[in-house]
Amino acid sequence: MKFPMRTLLTTVAATAALAACSSNKPKQTPPPPPEATTTTAPAKSGPYSGPEDLDRDSCLRQRVIYFDLDKTEIHSEFQAQIACHAAYLRQFPGAKVTLEGNADERGTRDYNQGLGERRANAVSSAVAAAGASSSQLNVVSFGEEKPVCREHNEGCWQKNRRVEIVYTSKQ
Repeated sequence: MKFPMRTLLTTVAATAALAACSSNKPKQTPPPPPEATTTTAPAKSGPYSGPEDLDRDSCLRQRVIYFDLDKTEIHSEFQAQIACHAAYLRQFPGAKVTLEGNADERGTRDYNQGLGERRANAVSSAVAAAGASSSQLNVVSFGEEKPVCREHNEGCWQKNRRVEIVYTSKQ
């Protein structure tokens, strides 16, 4: 493409020089530049195409992070999940999540409320460290008030020790 453009410019320059030397011919104006081609808007940079990925993508569909008894440390098995949600939030700065901290029924109400908040803050810190903006993250604690299982055994209590990622704005 450079060769034809160079030839065109050389021809235009030579024509203009010859026209300038001739005193009885009117000056010629160079031909207009070729029309610029319009391009479509670039694709969004990132792995996700939009809010529909929240229900389609297997990683983004995982929205619960579980914890050990009385702990706030996030297990390594949840790191990929946190990275997926952070990537989505980075790609869509208007998206927002609420991180809902929960605890099992053991412990006092105040203790469980604080534990749920500490767990939600741990997830918030991990998502922010993975690149999401802290302004996109909201933390709440339900303590023991929103159990997903009501039996009184370890299997059930384990399901209640969690943080749920709830999208309040998807894009």
